[in-house]
Amino acid sequence: MWSLLRRRRNPSGFSPSSTAEEVTAGIDGSGLVAIVTGASSGIGAETCRVLALRGVHVVMGVRNPSAGACVREEIVKQVPAAKIEVLELDLSSLSSVRRFVDNFNALNLPLNILINNAGVAFAPFTLSEDGIELQFATNHLGHFLLTDLLLEKIKVTAKENGIEGRVVIVSSDSYKHPYGEGIRFDKINDRSGYNSIYAYGQSKLANILHSNELSNRLKEQDEKVTVNSLHPGAVVTNIARHWGFIQGILSTVGKFVVKGVEQGAATVCYLALHPQVAGVTGNYFVDCNAVELKSHANDKDLAKRLWDFSVSLIH
Repeated sequence: MWSLLRRRRNPSGFSPSSTAEEVTAGIDGSGLVAIVTGASSGIGAETCRVLALRGVHVVMGVRNPSAGACVREEIVKQVPAAKIEVLELDLSSLSSVRRFVDNFNALNLPLNILINNAGVAFAPFTLSEDGIELQFATNHLGHFLLTDLLLEKIKVTAKENGIEGRVVIVSSDSYKHPYGEGIRFDKINDRSGYNSIYAYGQSKLANILHSNELSNRLKEQDEKVTVNSLHPGAVVTNIARHWGFIQGILSTVGKFVVKGVEQGAATVCYLALHPQVAGVTGNYFVDCNAVELKSHANDKDLAKRLWDFSVSLIH
């Protein structure tokens, strides 16, 4: 029964079992430049491989440069013509984000696609070097700053080459399970009441609210840049490393019932490259198809409050 459900086709023509290679088949990404965060493993690494396979010039943002270099080497073995750069990026550190952007700008490249993929899940209570709760800092705030610093480059590139820019934000259906208030603005760094599951849900809700608000702002500015968020599905990666028990299940029995990275990267690559989503913005995708969000993720006032809150934290 599960295998039949996985193969069921949807409006886009793709299903949960579709791979990133399948959803980008026949697409020529030559001349495009993409940044992918969290690129040294899992969905990020597979996204880089498939984008490179389609001719995209890929810049890998990685916390561990040596691990990133190994991934780059493997991709080049499979795709000898691949254009790939590896730059250090720790999304939990605002100073690291700023250094990454400086290093990217030094490459003197345009920027067509930004894929905010890096993440940490179910971490015990920890504060980042900036004094921000780790999951919120890594999953949302670091990406918020990264997007803010790169947005002008994406806008200019879109105007100069006539091809829309795309921002792709990897969220999760865990957005459905944040704290009761959604975002704990007044207790974001408070150990009391901290719950690793709700904190992860909070950060993933923040991803969607960020995507929606940025999309609205860009539409008001009549910019040729789209922003969409997505749930990659339950995927066998190391994201649950802070939950040894769950990670063990995923890496053993789980691999027979959840997606591999080939399927997990499908919606990411679909939103990055597919012509079906040209001009589509402010949507949430699952298995390469737009789906309705729960009401709290569509709360415009909450999205605006989060935007202002995030701006106050990065400045």
